[in-house]
Amino acid sequence: MLRIRLSMGGVRKRPIYKIVIADGRYPRDGKFIEKIGSYNPLLPKDKKERIKIEAERVKYWMSKGAQPTLRVSRLLGELQIIPMPKPGNNPQKAIPKKDRKKSAEESKEAPKAEAKKEAPKAEAKKEEPKKEEPKAEAKKEEPKAEAKKEEPKDKK
Repeated sequence: MLRIRLSMGGVRKRPIYKIVIADGRYPRDGKFIEKIGSYNPLLPKDKKERIKIEAERVKYWMSKGAQPTLRVSRLLGELQIIPMPKPGNNPQKAIPKKDRKKSAEESKEAPKAEAKKEAPKAEAKKEEPKKEEPKAEAKKEEPKAEAKKEEPKDKK
């Protein structure tokens, strides 16, 4: 299958991409059929030199069945050669990578904690006048638990 994709060039920390037509089986920076443009992500978005594409060649290759990758389809959408693709759903995008693991762990724990919190609230709403009684019972039970803990220590 023919793909319209980016082929990376440039030096470390300063990438420059060629927009090429290539067979999907070839490696990213490997053999390609035709170079149809270039993309420099380091330039500001308002500069014309950031994206250079031969629109006629893109339309020709798309008529032959070439499929653009997601990144290239966004670039073509910016230039209004094809309609802009729908944005993906990536809620993690706004979170820095180092904080993603922390937020993922918190989100796993949060539903459990919310479920525990919601259940007592529902019971509390049903038994509003009896709110004070369960607290008093809980306080009475706590000293018993402490006494049980002390007993094994004495036996040792």
